[in-house]
Amino acid sequence: MADRAAYIAIDWGTTNRRAYAMTREGAVLDSLHDDRGVLALAADQYPVEIAALRERLGTYPVIAVGMVGSNRGWLEAPYIAAPATLERLADACAEAAPGVHIVPGVALRDGKRPDVMRGEEIQILGAIRAGAAPPTALFCQPGTHNKWIETVDGAITDFTTVMTGEVFALLRHHGVLAGMLDGPVADGAPFRRGLRRGIASHNLASSLFEVRAGILLGRLALDDAAAYASGILIGADIGTREDLARRPVHVFGGGSLSALYAVAIREAGGMPVLVPDGSSTAGIHAIWSLRA
Repeated sequence: MADRAAYIAIDWGTTNRRAYAMTREGAVLDSLHDDRGVLALAADQYPVEIAALRERLGTYPVIAVGMVGSNRGWLEAPYIAAPATLERLADACAEAAPGVHIVPGVALRDGKRPDVMRGEEIQILGAIRAGAAPPTALFCQPGTHNKWIETVDGAITDFTTVMTGEVFALLRHHGVLAGMLDGPVADGAPFRRGLRRGIASHNLASSLFEVRAGILLGRLALDDAAAYASGILIGADIGTREDLARRPVHVFGGGSLSALYAVAIREAGGMPVLVPDGSSTAGIHAIWSLRA
């Protein structure tokens, strides 16, 4: 029956958890969203959490993705090396308990630099599988750690993680800019000034200190400082990309940060294309279908 659940899909992140009762056809019958991310749990608490989820959503097999499979989660599911496909991820799932499988992340193991991801790959490949993005594309996933991800023929071939959001949070609460970045962060003249400064900057540390100097010398209003500093950081991130004007950039998320990245991509001459929600469940369903 189409209206009957077949399994539970869990997007288990660092601070949040989203769980879904899924049908064989990939429809969401029921869901929950809470703050029971991996930072809130010890390793021995996960069986109890799974039992509680099954009591709420049904006694079904579980497919979990995200930081639950990290060395800070329940069971470390070893990364697979890029190029990564849904088929390779499905084959490499780790069994944490009877009927509970954790999807591994993706790693850049060779080449000039290392990088890793857990969870973002499911969004990317899910969007492609659902037809929300083309098989060969450039993706931007704004967040605490923004990710630029390249795909070719439906496989993740390369990616870059940028600690933009985390740096902004650290600056807001620590160091010489603490207390100066409490104003709102939104698109507007201060953000766009910072954006242009960041894109053109060859020394991010120096550009950030200009925020403090600008306030002290009356060249930057205190209420504008957070938006300006955010613009500098996002601009510096955008400024590292030399390929934005050559093709659309598929941007995930419907929140304010994704909107700011869309503004920044346009400022750099690119064309942002917002990817609709639902990519994570589409990716997890593809994994389940491959394993069923």
